[in-house]
Amino acid sequence: MAVSFLSTVPSLLPLVPVPLNIAATSGSRYPTVSVTIRCNKIEVDTANEVRFHRRDILKCVGATIGMELIRSSGTFVEVAEAADLIQRRQRSEFLSSIKDTLYQAIKANRDIIPSLLTLALNDAITYDKASKSGGPNGSIRFSSEISRPENKGLTAALNFIEEAKKEIDSYSKGGPISYADLIQLAAQSATKQTFLAAAIRKCGGNEEKGNLLYTAYGSNGQWGLFERNFGRSDTQEPDPEGRVPQWDKASVQELKDKFSALGLGPRQLAVLSAFLGPDQIATETLLGADPEVFPWVQKYQRSRETVSETDYEVDLITTFTKLSSLGQQINYEAYTYPVKKVDFSKLKL
Repeated sequence: MAVSFLSTVPSLLPLVPVPLNIAATSGSRYPTVSVTIRCNKIEVDTANEVRFHRRDILKCVGATIGMELIRSSGTFVEVAEAADLIQRRQRSEFLSSIKDTLYQAIKANRDIIPSLLTLALNDAITYDKASKSGGPNGSIRFSSEISRPENKGLTAALNFIEEAKKEIDSYSKGGPISYADLIQLAAQSATKQTFLAAAIRKCGGNEEKGNLLYTAYGSNGQWGLFERNFGRSDTQEPDPEGRVPQWDKASVQELKDKFSALGLGPRQLAVLSAFLGPDQIATETLLGADPEVFPWVQKYQRSRETVSETDYEVDLITTFTKLSSLGQQINYEAYTYPVKKVDFSKLKL
């Protein structure tokens, strides 16, 4: 039932003496009594009284309007939340399909793993903090960039991406996947398969036990933030030259300087050793010669010798996640699509 907010305002009638005569009715055994009720004189600050009541009125008005807005916006909020849930489900289903495609493709060609890792690193590390340009934007797909000296040997990895993209685009309902996303997701898939292979190897080659070890004690649950950064945009031109070191020729100091410019340090340099060129052992030997990087190289080598490799895997995922989002404005509605409406006129009830 609707109630006017004015009904909640206290009465403004002044207090006055009220005479009260109570006369005994005929036949009553009570005597006639004359009573006068007097109120003490009350000094009223009229200005303050008016302000008090106005404030009360404004409070009532605000509360009434607020409640009405909440009531009337309920449907809109419910619709918005429902739309958001639908979009999340669409993106989740699409991402799951991408993972399956990449898993099968990489499993059939495990030799491509080192190149996929370096391809993702070289696409991302073009980020320039000063100009806020570059980063994991798919620019490495351009022939003028993939042919640069620092990208030597990565053509096969780019061809792998092209083939995977064709398959993924064929079943995508929300438009083609960006190269920027696919290159980073392929590196993620390659990394996960490397972790899984290590777990299986530590279980004597038993795949069932290795899968259980990785699922129960490994780092599989650490990929959440990386997977939320799904919606990178492709650039339409190559990134500037000179931003990516030649990993097999650069000195440790050059590598440290490059990582420092990105907000990364010796720790991140050591944990990304698998990405810095095709030969991880050679890279770690080089990095181990530096007193700042050596403790971290040693730490991750020890971690990889443990059953779960927790320290190494978690730090690698954390660093790779940061690297894969440098300078990116993630579109969290990417790959969503309108839900087909049901034509109720064709239903027979």
